[in-house]
Amino acid sequence: MATWEVLLTIAGLALITLLTRGFFILPERELPMPDWLREGLRYAPVGALVAVIAPELVMSQGQLISTWRDPRLAGALAATLYYLWRRDMLGTIVAGTATMLICRLGLGW
Repeated sequence: MATWEVLLTIAGLALITLLTRGFFILPERELPMPDWLREGLRYAPVGALVAVIAPELVMSQGQLISTWRDPRLAGALAATLYYLWRRDMLGTIVAGTATMLICRLGLGW
């Protein structure tokens, strides 16, 4: 790839980034948005987080895990149950990590 093509690509990506981010930031008034879209956008961060975490949880080296004796599954289950019980973020992280370590180091999973 020639130098001018690299520079053109960088400039194009910068322009696209500026336009997509500025679309919501630059207007002085709030953009009119239908209620269904506003409601749907509330769940976008959770959806993005699940899209990042789920493959790490159920896949190993590009393959679906084939056993339930995986410390990640036990940690996720423990963290989910703790969160449903207490609604505490720090406790959720500690419960999931502790369960995963117990399964990995203690049980040898």
